Amino acid sequence: MTDIDSLKTDAAEAIPAPTAPRRRSFGRWFGATGWRHLIGVVMLVFSVFPILYVVSASLSTNGTLLSSNSLFASVDFSNYVNLFRLPQQPYAAWYGNTLFIGLTTAICTVFLSALAAYAFSRMRFTGRRFGLLTLLLVQMFPQLLAIVAIFLLLSGIGNIFPALGLDSQLGLIMVYLGGALGVNTYLMYGFFNTVPVALDEAAKIDGAGHARVFFTIILRLVAPILAVVGLLSFVGTTSEYALASTVLISPQKQTLAVGLYQFVSQQFSQNWGLFAAGAVLAAIPVVALFLFLQRYIVGGLTAGSVK
Repeated sequence: MTDIDSLKTDAAEAIPAPTAPRRRSFGRWFGATGWRHLIGVVMLVFSVFPILYVVSASLSTNGTLLSSNSLFASVDFSNYVNLFRLPQQPYAAWYGNTLFIGLTTAICTVFLSALAAYAFSRMRFTGRRFGLLTLLLVQMFPQLLAIVAIFLLLSGIGNIFPALGLDSQLGLIMVYLGGALGVNTYLMYGFFNTVPVALDEAAKIDGAGHARVFFTIILRLVAPILAVVGLLSFVGTTSEYALASTVLISPQKQTLAVGLYQFVSQQFSQNWGLFAAGAVLAAIPVVALFLFLQRYIVGGLTAGSVK
């Protein structure tokens, strides 16, 4: 045996043989990470069960929620068919009105809030700080407190401009815009401050004005917060009931939140099956928009929180 072979033998004997990793006991695993999995499962069941219950009720023909205790005991799509056949309840018109009001409000909210946030972030003018504090203070009072004043205001405006008065979808959109601009402007303002001012200065050296800087540079960099504000505005307007029921009177102009209430009110007898079917269909645009914009949501909600 050569010296090299003897060295290899000694080295092999010095290295201990690998031992199988010891499995942790269930108690140690649960104390370290297992409790997180348990909480996750509980929250998943807590979140999914109401959805399954509503879907099961929409597929039941009994018209009551008590009959849906056994999930998916019967599967019948007659409720979904009857939604579009009832003459006194124009579900298709409610659906179209909701999409029109929600999308219009979301687009206008994003555009106007972005303009205001850009002005507060990039321009220096008298009353700038006072304006920001006023926006924050106004949001402490919910719109519901002003519902009587909104009703009287729209009633008076309708005598001069009927298109913006009571029973007008444009009037309801204006009310939504007035209530949402404050908080959305303040939310965008924090995000706009994270965009380096050097980009604006470089563009101005090349001869660009504020409008060109805003539309060609800033809007592309703040896309996450635009998506978040648009999504929150759409969800808020499509599910709002108090203002919509006050402003919109004609059945053909009402939204889903107002129209679906008729299925469970005493006006047309309670039918929870139709209500559940209408609620399931009403959730589709919100879920679709959320999935489409989900890559922007986390960044848009957190990027402006720390300057």
